Amino acid sequence: MGTVEKVRCGWSIKDQLYKDYHDNEWGVPNHDDQHLFEMLCLEGAQAGLSWYTVLTKRENYRKAFDNWDAKKIAKYDEKKIEKLLQNEGIIRNRLKVNSVVSNAKAFLAVQKEFGSFDKYIWSFVNHKPVIHHHKSMKEVPAKTAISDAMSKDLLKRGFKFVGSTICYAYMQATGMVDDHVADCWRRVSEL
Repeated sequence: MGTVEKVRCGWSIKDQLYKDYHDNEWGVPNHDDQHLFEMLCLEGAQAGLSWYTVLTKRENYRKAFDNWDAKKIAKYDEKKIEKLLQNEGIIRNRLKVNSVVSNAKAFLAVQKEFGSFDKYIWSFVNHKPVIHHHKSMKEVPAKTAISDAMSKDLLKRGFKFVGSTICYAYMQATGMVDDHVADCWRRVSEL
C-alpha cells in the first residue's frame, strides 16, 4: 500500500523543497528576529523572480551573509559587496545585495527603537496572525491595506525592496498572514 499524499496549496506541489517550505514555514507564525530579517531580505531578493529560485539558493545566502547576522552585515564594505557579487550561489544583483546591507542597518535601528524587530513588524497585525479562509489560491490577494502600510513605514525607515507585494509575501512567509486554502492539510488540521 502506498502512502496518501497530503492535499496542499496548489503552488507548493512542484517538488519536495516547496512541500517542505509549505508544510513547515509558510503561514506558520515566527517571532525570531534573525529569521524575520532573513525572510525580509529573501523576499526582496525574489523581486522579479520566482520564490523557488530564492529557496534553491537559501543555504548559499546563509553562508554568504554570515547566517543573517545583521550586526555583521551592517558593517559590510565595498570590498565585501564586490565579493558577494562574484558568488554564483546567490542572486548577483548589485541593488539587491546593497539592499541587504541597508536593510541590516535599518533592522538594527528598529530593534533599538522597539526592543525587537518582532515587536515592530507584528504590530501591523496587532501581534496575532490574520487567518483567511480562501477556497482557492485565486482568492489570495497580492497585497492589502496592511501590506501597503507596512511597506510605507519600512521605506520611511530606510529599508529597500519592501514594496507592498513583497511585504504581503513576507507576511505569508512569517505567519503574520495564513492563506492556506480550505482543502489544504495545514488548514484542515487547524479546524
